[in-house]
Amino acid sequence: MKPTFVETENVRRFYAKLTAYQERGAREACLIVVDGKPGLGKTMVVRRWMTQTGSLYLRAQRGWDYNWFLQEMLAAMEIAPETIRGPRAKFSRIIAELADRGQKAAFAGKLFGVIIDECDQVSSRADIMEGIRGISDLHFLPTVLVGMGTLRDNLRKFPQIDSRAPHKVDFRPATLADANALIEGRCEVKVAPDLVQFVHKVSNGLNREILDAIANIERFGLRFDAGEEGITLADMAGQPLMTERGGKTIHVPEHL
Repeated sequence: MKPTFVETENVRRFYAKLTAYQERGAREACLIVVDGKPGLGKTMVVRRWMTQTGSLYLRAQRGWDYNWFLQEMLAAMEIAPETIRGPRAKFSRIIAELADRGQKAAFAGKLFGVIIDECDQVSSRADIMEGIRGISDLHFLPTVLVGMGTLRDNLRKFPQIDSRAPHKVDFRPATLADANALIEGRCEVKVAPDLVQFVHKVSNGLNREILDAIANIERFGLRFDAGEEGITLADMAGQPLMTERGGKTIHVPEHL
C-alpha cells in the first residue's frame, strides 16, 4: 500500500478549524474539539498534524487522575516525572516547557499545540478538564481534544471550558469521492469504478474498513491480469474484501 496521505473532507474540515483558531477574536478560545465514531481517521489526522508541527500527543486513560495526567504530559515531553516532586512543581515545569516549545515553533512558522486523544475517557472529570483549561489558558496554545461521541456532551457540563471550544470538527463517514481518493491514492493497483462503489457501500464510509479493502484488493490484483479499467467487481467475485467490526469477513458476491 502506498504511504500517501490522502486529503478527505474530514481532513479539510480539521485544517479549516485550525485556520479559524488562528483568526479567532477571543485569545482564550484555544480548545479544538474533534469528535466522531471510531474508524473515521481522527487519530491519523491529528498525528499527522503532530508530526508536521512537533506538537505534543497524549492518549487519555480511564484511570487518570490530575497527578497522573501531569505525569503523562511530562513523559510526552521526555522529562522524567519522578525528578519533579508535587503537582504544583510538575505544573510549573509543564507550563515553562510548553512556552519554550511554542516560541520555538512560532519562530519556525509552525503552530505548536497539545493533542489529547480519546478524551472521552476523562471528559467528565472536572479536575483533569480544569487542568487542561489552565494549561491552555496560560499560553493560549491550541489544545485538540479528540473524542468518540460523548466528549461534546460532557463539555457542556463545564461552561467555562465549553466556552473555550468554539472550534468543533465533526468527523463523518467517507463520501464516495473520499473513498475513490483513498483507493486511488493508496492502492498499488488500479481499481474500477464499480468496485470502488461497492467498497464505499459495504464499508459504511469507515476509513479502517476502506483501508482493509485496499489491502485485499492489492493482494488479489498483484497476481491478476486486469483490464484497462482496473480490478472490477466481477474480477473479485467470491474474494474476501474486508472484515467487519464484529469479525465477519465480507466477500465480493459470486453472482452480480
